[in-house]
Amino acid sequence: MNSSANKLRVLFVDDESAIRDVMKIELRRMGHDATICEDGACALKVLETQTFDAAIVDLRMPGLSGWDVIDHIKQVSPETEVIISTGHGSMQEAIQAVRKGAYDFLPKPCQLFEISSVLNRIAEKRSLVHKTIALENRLKAVEGTTDLIGHTPAMMQVKRLIERIAPTNSTVLILGETGTGKELVARRIHELSQRADMPFVAVNCGALPDNLVESELFGHRKGAFTGAETTRKGLLEVSNGGTLFLDELGELDKAMQVKLLRFLESGEVRRVGENEAFHVDVRVVCATNRSLEDMVASGEFREDLFFRVNTFEIRLPSLRDRADDIPELATTLLARHLHRPHVSPDILVDETIEILKSHLWAGNVRELSNALQHAYIMSNGKAIHPEDLPASLSAPKAVKPRATIPVGEYNQNKTLREIEMEVIYQVLAKHNGDKPKTANELGIALKTLYNKLNQYQGHSAAG
Repeated sequence: MNSSANKLRVLFVDDESAIRDVMKIELRRMGHDATICEDGACALKVLETQTFDAAIVDLRMPGLSGWDVIDHIKQVSPETEVIISTGHGSMQEAIQAVRKGAYDFLPKPCQLFEISSVLNRIAEKRSLVHKTIALENRLKAVEGTTDLIGHTPAMMQVKRLIERIAPTNSTVLILGETGTGKELVARRIHELSQRADMPFVAVNCGALPDNLVESELFGHRKGAFTGAETTRKGLLEVSNGGTLFLDELGELDKAMQVKLLRFLESGEVRRVGENEAFHVDVRVVCATNRSLEDMVASGEFREDLFFRVNTFEIRLPSLRDRADDIPELATTLLARHLHRPHVSPDILVDETIEILKSHLWAGNVRELSNALQHAYIMSNGKAIHPEDLPASLSAPKAVKPRATIPVGEYNQNKTLREIEMEVIYQVLAKHNGDKPKTANELGIALKTLYNKLNQYQGHSAAG
């Protein structure tokens, strides 16, 4: 029987009842989900609410022909692979099948091993597509290598926990401040797991508009809502067989928390606009820089979901709590920035190392990486001295007031929205685009910040 990752949703259309009875049993024995139709009209009705990975269609049936069914499939679900089955096959029909985008052409009577072989090839092709998507996502990732740098007791504990939990299928919750490397840990868990050859898909829950979260995660059917011009797979389906990383989990609204909980308990996915659910095999790793316990207490986060995602917890130390790792981490980050295997430790003079180790690093590793890029440019590619570091590293630390909206003659001719967005963009630039730090200084929720940016950008484009 196929593994869950290779299970296909198969539509079988044939007007012969004996063949339908056999295929209903055999397709499921092969490990696939089967939907059986006796004619073209039945197939079109089913296709109104369901999407399939593969369709086996008899060409000659009373009423609508197999060609009509195939044309409809290609219109509403182009990703569905079509296998044509007919007892009256001819070379002309085979050529027409190729032109219509059919995956294969099987003459009747079809042998079960032939059908199984074709479906296995389709499953392998689908797996390769998912792996390609996963590879593209990894190439786009900013972290580069997933090696965790550091040998302080705090980091060694994190590494031990990763090695212990990676081979299992347990849900993992990664906790830590912004910039500590939560996605890096999630990738490391994936790479040390038995799912390493399957997709790793990362999604920032806080960056998704509320009205598109369900579609992004679960997918949607063509025409399910305004703007849904094509059928689209959700990230849960794309990561089938692999790992889905949900960053900033605390930003999901209550409605999506319910849907995520239902998926974690059942493993079933239902695309927006479809009635039938299907099963996927996905390991979910979550992360947040917020206290989910406090959110549960305040009613912002479901307690049952918290217990479901918190099967295994990994807490990442802040950079200031592992200052002795900074010299090794700094040279690694510089090598990554310069696209080299390594750089000499002498690139950082002793005085520079002391400053780096004494800094509070509110932005953690992300802030350190930005500071080192700045310093390398200022050093002209030579050894980095204290004067090459950003001024903020040596400036006295002061408590900064929350951003306020300026008023006065300068703002007379601006709308409140324009003033508000001006302040938001100023604070965003101040923090080098770091949205969690920007939201914190502005005194608003991260989700609110994303919504304001999306709304303003949409308004600007419309204007």
